[in-house]
Formats: sequence, C-alpha cells, structure tokens
Amino acid sequence: MMSTLAFDITQFFPSLNHQLLPLIIRKTGFNSKISHFFSNYLVGRKTQYFWNNFSSSFFSVNIGVGQGLALSPILSVLYITPILHILEKCLQILKNPVSILSFVNDGLLMAQSKVLTISNSLLFCSYNITSSILERFGLIMEHRKMKVIHFSRLHEVFYPSLLDLSALGGLILYSKSTWKYLGFIFDRKLSFWQHINFYANKAIFMVKCMKILGNYVRGLNPQQKLHPSYHSSWVSTIVL
Repeated sequence: MMSTLAFDITQFFPSLNHQLLPLIIRKTGFNSKISHFFSNYLVGRKTQYFWNNFSSSFFSVNIGVGQGLALSPILSVLYITPILHILEKCLQILKNPVSILSFVNDGLLMAQSKVLTISNSLLFCSYNITSSILERFGLIMEHRKMKVIHFSRLHEVFYPSLLDLSALGGLILYSKSTWKYLGFIFDRKLSFWQHINFYANKAIFMVKCMKILGNYVRGLNPQQKLHPSYHSSWVSTIVL
C-alpha cells in the first residue's frame, strides 16, 4: 500500500531570498564571480501597478525572482536543492522511510506500508519536518492545496482513514477515489481508466463542437481547427 501526500509552496518564485541565493550558489561550487553577480541580481528593484486610469506609487521589491525570466528555472532548482538534501538527511537520521519527489514548487511525500495507520504517522512526521525546513528558507506550504491519496491493489472494499494535520497547522485530509495531479488522473488502483475516460470524452466533445461550429455562419478555417484556443472562444460565444 502506497500513501502519497501532495503539497504546494505558496508564492514560490516571489519568495526566494536574494541574500540566501548567493550563499547557496557559492556553496554549490560555482565561481565567485557568479556568486558576486547574483548578489546584485534583482536587487533594488521597484514596481508599479496600473488599473485603468489609476497608477500606484513605486515600491521596493527586493525578494523573489520573476517566474517568466530565463534564469528563474535554474535559480529555483539551485535554491530548492539544499532543502531536499537537508530533508533527506533528517529523514535518514530518524529512520523515516518516506520518499520525496519535487517538481519545483510542487512536491510529493510517499510512504509505503501494509498498515494504513503507520503510513499516516510517517506522512505526519515527514510533513512536520518538511514544513519547518521550508520556513527556515523563507518558504511556506499552502495548506489548502494539500491532498492525500492511498493506493491499494486490494480486491475487497478499501476504506482509507483520514490524515489529521491540524496539530501542525494543516488540515484534516480525506483520501479521494480519484486524484488529478500534473495533468494525470489517478485512481486508487492506478488503472488509468479514469484518465482515459476523461480525455477521451474531452476529445469526443471537441470533435462534436467542431462539427457544429463548421456550420456556424462561415464555419472554421483549417488553421482555427488546429488550435484549441479558437475552440474555447467559439464554444463560449455559442453558450453565451
């Protein structure tokens, strides 16, 4: 039986600390010139908001990196690498057999046990350690986006217990029968039937919409049929 706890880091890219980032780069083994460059990178920035005819005054933005910048993916990986290293060391010292997967600001904590209560206790402990380490690096978990799911191949009816994280500032999490994560839909037996049904029905619906829109006013040209962005706009127009 595999139990998985998914967590999300709140405002990951804007929360990266500019003073800590050069230290991590230097500790990683990069040249001192690179570390010196990033010690002045994005420092002393100011931003301003515009809304119709209103424009705010300038205010300082001395933390974080832009999510759309070219260097942001590299900097985010360098920033989160020591966090994962420290977390793995802590779990090894505590002999906690929880595995970790990280997708930058999304992460998974996975515990495997034949007893569900043991899996929940392992996830509870690893969640406590993970949140405390992230806070030391200036990052915070977004509790309302956390999800838990228990995978099992048992043929009989499976009743997963809840995972109570309220003592650590989290939520009381209930395992669902299906779980959508990073574009994939999982069920408790990892059969992928839910995933196939969802996207097959979505494709059939799109084909039917194209058939209807093909007879609407002047129809769709081949270029519009190739781009899904046109489909959603035309469908919304008809619905409205």
